[in-house]
Order: sequence, then C-alpha cells, then structure tokens
Amino acid sequence: MSLAEYRRKRDFTRTAEPATGRAKRGGRRFVIQKHAARRLHYDLRLELGGTLKSWAVPKGLPLRHGERHLAVHVEDHPLDYIDFEGTIPKGEYGGGTVMVWDRGHYEPLSRSPARDLAAGKLHFVLHGQKLQGEWYLVRLQEEDQWLVIRAGDDLREADDRSVASGKSMEEISTGGGLPEFVEPMKARLVEEPPKSGEWIYEIKFDGWRALARKQGKDASLVSRNNHELGGKFPDLIRATAALDANSAILDGEIVALDERGVSSFQLLQAYDLGETKPPLFYYVFDVLYLNGRDVRNRPLGERKTLVEDLLKDAPAALRFSAALGRDARPLLQKAREFGLEGLIGKRVDSIYEAARRSGAWIKLKLLAEQEFVIGGFTEPEGTRRHFGALLVGYFERGRLHFAGRVGSGYSERILEDLAGQMAPLARDKCPFVDLPAERGGRWGQGLTAADLRRCHWVEPRLVCQVRFSEWTRDGRLRQPVFVGMRKDKPAREVRRET
Repeated sequence: MSLAEYRRKRDFTRTAEPATGRAKRGGRRFVIQKHAARRLHYDLRLELGGTLKSWAVPKGLPLRHGERHLAVHVEDHPLDYIDFEGTIPKGEYGGGTVMVWDRGHYEPLSRSPARDLAAGKLHFVLHGQKLQGEWYLVRLQEEDQWLVIRAGDDLREADDRSVASGKSMEEISTGGGLPEFVEPMKARLVEEPPKSGEWIYEIKFDGWRALARKQGKDASLVSRNNHELGGKFPDLIRATAALDANSAILDGEIVALDERGVSSFQLLQAYDLGETKPPLFYYVFDVLYLNGRDVRNRPLGERKTLVEDLLKDAPAALRFSAALGRDARPLLQKAREFGLEGLIGKRVDSIYEAARRSGAWIKLKLLAEQEFVIGGFTEPEGTRRHFGALLVGYFERGRLHFAGRVGSGYSERILEDLAGQMAPLARDKCPFVDLPAERGGRWGQGLTAADLRRCHWVEPRLVCQVRFSEWTRDGRLRQPVFVGMRKDKPAREVRRET
C-alpha cells in the first residue's frame, strides 16, 4: 500500500496526525502504539522501504512461546507517525487516544525482508524498551489477515505507560502533564564491584527514598511505594516548589544528618517521632522528567548534568548527589572511614528503568543491614515496658520466613510507638512458616516451644530496618539491632538480600 490511502482516510485540518512523511529514514525502527479507537487494539509498525508497514493487533503482541494473535494488515503510515501520541478527534478515522506503548529497532532475520513480506512471512527480532526477542508475521489465506507468533522465550507483562511521555491512556486523553507516579529504579546487591564497563559511584544514603514532583506551583514528595510524605517534610516541599522548572520528577533520598554530616536513619526515625529536629535534606541523584520532557531514556551521565544544572540555584535543603569517582575500591575504603553504609554504583550509559532491578545500578554495602517484616513480639522483661523483642522475617515465594528476634536498639518512645502500631494487627496464629511451635524442642536463640506459646503474633504488614553482624548457617540474624521503621517499602516486597 502507498501513503495515498493513508492520506485519503484523514482530514488533516482536524487530526494532529502527520500529513506527510518528511522524517528521515532511521534504519530498522519499529513502534507499537496502543490505540483506543472504536475497539482497543495495538498497532505494530515496522520501518521498511521508506514507510511504516502496519498491522492492527487486537490483543497485542503475544508474549508466550508459540502463542499467536490475529494481526490485520492496514495502510502504510509515514515515518513521522513513529512519534505520534495524542487524541484523534471523534468521528475521524481511527478516532480515539493513541499511546507510544513501545519503540526501538527491529532486526529482520533474512537478507530481504521486503521480499519475505510480499511472500507472506517475516521472521524478526524486536529490540524495544519493553519487548525483546523473536516473532513471526505469517499471512493467512485472506489478503489482510495475518498471524503474529511469539518465537522466543516467554516474556513477562510490561508496564502500561507510554515510553515517550510516561503517561497513561487517561492522562494522554485528558491532556495530563506528568504521570502521577513512577515506581523508582532499584539497585542490585553485589559483593564486589564490576570489573568491566564504565561505572560511577555515589554515596549510599541511609534515609527514605522519595520522588519529588513539581507541576507549575505545586509540589509533592512520595515514597517509593507511592505514600505521601509532604506532611512530614513541609520545608522540603517548599524547596521543591521553588525550583526553576515548570515541571519535573526527581529521584533522591530524604536524609537527616548527624554532627559529622553523615546520614543517619536513626535520627530520621527520631524526627518522625518528634523526639528531635536534625538538619534535613533531599539529596537528588536522578531526574525522570524535566520541563515536559521524558528523559528516562537519556544516558545517566546526561541526566546527572541536568540535575546538577537544575540545583545550582536551588534552596539549600535540596542537594545534588554527585558522583564520587569511577574506582570503587579506594572509595569503599573512604566510605568505611567515614562510617557510611556503602556505595551505589551506576553504569554511565544506563537509562532509567522504572521498577526494575536490572543490574545497571548496584549497591555495595559496608554494613550488614536490611529491611525485615515484623511478625510478632515477645513479652517484656525486667524494667522494660510494652514488649521485649521483635520477631522478624522476610518473604520468599509468598511465605514469611523467620529471621530472628531483635531485642536491642529501642528508646522508650520507640517501644511505646511500636506497641501502638502492632496492637490493631494482633492475630492468633503464627505468621511464620518455619517455626516448630507445635513440635516442641529448641527453636533457636534460646527459645523453646513453650516460649513460643507466650509470643504475640501480628499481621505481617509492618517493616523495620535492622543492622546485624552476619547470617548464621541456619538462616538466623547474629547480633541484630533495631534501626528504625520503614514506611517506604511494602512488606510483601521484603526479601532476604544476598
């Protein structure tokens, strides 16, 4: 098909779709557009011969090996269409909302893809921001009826936001600006720094991960699980609102600094409880959106420059988390001397992969410390009030495994506050799957089955931070110390870090 059919179907005085194919050829590009027309479907478009060869796929591309979905061959589209996102007016051809759901480059697995398509079969590999791997396009007996077949391994479901703007279909249709929330990128715990690749290293702060969002004069702070934090940190909200940007989404860490200028989670916990007022700062280490641009697909080095420029004249409560250098080993030694928790390493060319732990970001810990889920507590002894020790664990395949009891690190205020949080979560049955409460015998850490029957159990919803010396051979914490409560991570996401 030629572009004449594309132009014939559209009134370009009413639709914002591109009228001509002025864009330069970009090689083997592809786009998948989610299209809420009369019926919701996905449009697969492959750059070939100066146009975008196009198929409407009602169910989207199949993700499981051997799975096949119907694909209807439609008119060629101009190359400019690869970036089109917006709303086609009602009553126009294809009227409805269009999202750039995925895009990238494709690799035909033959020397003559145009000839293969004409013959009715194309084997290709997608290298997209969401989809990767092999598919087939196979024509059926009817000229416009094709099948798209997954040839590679199974893929997991991808997120449902635009790779161009980060918006949902609703936000695109209503003309919304920034997305309401983007789940932050995650770092993978490693024992040794990588030996290859270009990496930079930053301080691993001991605080609360938070996204700062500015839209016009409004600003907000949310945790990594989308809990509002602004009410706790009004000064940081005001500082974010004062940024010299029309709109922005920043990624960083809320920290409380001790007298040495080192971030302290215990000080942040004390601030949260109203016990003290330490200096608070928001250290910004990344930017996702800036002045209407989605910059998540720009390399990290470029994004760091954008953050540094944005914060040059920012209020003092906002600080730039600069790269310390590229050689991890001397930096780790310095971090140890200053009593820091560790370092975060990042590939210089990495994109921002929302919600993913891809390995492009890593964490090197100097202290054994992580989050645990509270599953119960013991009776207090001696002069202590409220409770004795917390019983903590982690989730594995949906089941809560016991890690140990944490009996130190509490102030009187924390004991009282925690007891109040646990009281409404009381339950009769032990939530841990690996405690021999009914079988008798030793339980570990000096507790017997009789002791177990005097424990109090709670619904496993609260998350705390614990510092410890090491894991024992039987999977228990050695010398654990309570550090503070974590309100920025869902209990079901807590795993044993290895």
